[in-house]
Amino acid sequence: MNAREAAIFNISPDTLRRQLSEIYHAWGMPDTNIETIVNNMVESDLRGIDSHGVGMLPRYDGLRRDGGLNMTPNVRVMTDFGAVALVDADHGLGHIAGTLAMQLACDKAEQFGVGAVTARGSNHFGAAGVYSTMAVDRGLIGLCTTGTTQRSVLPTFAKEPRFSTNPIAFAAPAKRNNAFSLDMATSTVAVGKLNIARRAGKELPLGWAHDETGLPTTDPNVALNAVPKRLSPLGGSRELGSHKGYGLAMMVDILSSVLSGSFIGGYNLKTGDREQHINVGHFCLALNPAAFREEGAFEEELDDLIDMLHGTEPVDPAQPVLVAGDPEHSERQKRLETGIPMTDTLFNEVREVAEACGAPFILGNETP
Repeated sequence: MNAREAAIFNISPDTLRRQLSEIYHAWGMPDTNIETIVNNMVESDLRGIDSHGVGMLPRYDGLRRDGGLNMTPNVRVMTDFGAVALVDADHGLGHIAGTLAMQLACDKAEQFGVGAVTARGSNHFGAAGVYSTMAVDRGLIGLCTTGTTQRSVLPTFAKEPRFSTNPIAFAAPAKRNNAFSLDMATSTVAVGKLNIARRAGKELPLGWAHDETGLPTTDPNVALNAVPKRLSPLGGSRELGSHKGYGLAMMVDILSSVLSGSFIGGYNLKTGDREQHINVGHFCLALNPAAFREEGAFEEELDDLIDMLHGTEPVDPAQPVLVAGDPEHSERQKRLETGIPMTDTLFNEVREVAEACGAPFILGNETP
């Protein structure tokens, strides 16, 4: 591919919030839903998870145009039994149902020690780690998994994709240290990472994606234009452990999709069809450490574990040993000060979405 140097705009979080809010208002979303969606998207970008923040806006716009997105969903609890519940998202953006599911799981964990809530009839909900850390904000352990909107990941030994990135997010509170926060796809990378490479004019590392024939490619345009897209399970190949990523992906779909009664990668398993509404499922679990140990003991011992790992001698003194969540915490502090970086390609894509729905384009006041 012909690489080019992408111009970068640094957008303040508040400006990005206002821009997204203007667009969602123009789409006809209610204010309460807009606030939740925008906060979750901007939080993804602040943490450096650029593939799941504002970069998803063009895809949400396409979903809206195709009639697959309910602008005014009636998100509600369908079943509520002790420590478990089921939420129906009514085909709105998944940020609404995901937030309700995790907050409800936290409520139950505070009452029962554990809370588990599934959601069905949903859509893409951004970064799973945003939801798992909602539990940490309340002093709880959080686990979040989600089904997905498309088939884009190859099972080990397969030529055709059968599931997608199927992320797992897990977070736990400490006292002295920042929270442990793992947010990972069960594919080698998320589809959004291919779009980041495309917008930046960069090649893909070998093993991330495949072309339409199933052969590896380093060209993000070739990978994105493959119908359907073909990503590798975590591990990349059987020799490097792709069967483990494949197994984790199936675990995510069992918890998120089968348990809630949702589709797999956007397809109805009973009919084999992809319907107008893609019926994504989520799974949220919260655990109360105080229900297992004396108050504060869990957090103190997690601090000791994190300290031990941080104190491990690195191979390269310039690169200390990190734990999950360290890069996101660092990036968040940086971006709060300097702004959220946006390539000129994404900048123009947001402009097109805004102009198409009649929303003001306020990012135009920013300069690269």
